Amino acid sequence: MTHCILIPTYNNATTLFDVVSRVLAVCGDVLVVNDGSTDATMEVLQPLEDRIHVISYERNKGKGYALRKGFEWARANGYDYAITIDSDGQHNPGDIPLLVQAIKQSNNQAILVVGSRNLAADGMPAQNSFANRFSNFWFLLQTGTRLPDTQTGFRAYPLKRLPCLKLMLHRYESELQLLVLSAWKGVRLVPEEVSVRYAPDRVTHFRPFMDFFRISILNTVLCLLALVYGWPRMAIQKMKGGSR
Repeated sequence: MTHCILIPTYNNATTLFDVVSRVLAVCGDVLVVNDGSTDATMEVLQPLEDRIHVISYERNKGKGYALRKGFEWARANGYDYAITIDSDGQHNPGDIPLLVQAIKQSNNQAILVVGSRNLAADGMPAQNSFANRFSNFWFLLQTGTRLPDTQTGFRAYPLKRLPCLKLMLHRYESELQLLVLSAWKGVRLVPEEVSVRYAPDRVTHFRPFMDFFRISILNTVLCLLALVYGWPRMAIQKMKGGSR
């Protein structure tokens, strides 16, 4: 199973070089998607340009759009998995081998590995912990699957089993959408414990009110779809599996 590392970034020039450098220490196939940054992002990447691939566009379009462009590039270049990691420094690139090992242990079964953070860790913003517990609850209702961290950006996606990329939402809620639709498609979701660090000067573009509102709307829509599509589809898949 071949894999690349996908790093979407928007105005994280202060942490980006360190993140990319540490990722390169464990994997040589790295794609950075510059989502319309207005800071020194491109200047920061310049010393690394002969070691990484970069997709850049002028207008900020959202994390979901950046992920979509990265998935499309990874598919076109023949990779089986894209491992996503945030550029704000919260994730430890040294944990990438944990996700790779989980893929290897799947016996060639397509799985989606979810890097699960310790929500009780020192420095974890209270609003993050609440939003995650809220999201975990609704995810359980929508899929019947219990995950400890449904909002992490540290994941390994099986590129051939992803939902239709043209239907991806463009903002933060796209990551929840990918989890739910993948579960409905029968992709096994595998949590893998990873470390997390929130630096005092960390730059985040998550808007507590607006993005939480958008996620809440998505959860409402997904709950309705779960009744008429998600749960029936998973039930049919389960019956087919039991009849083999």
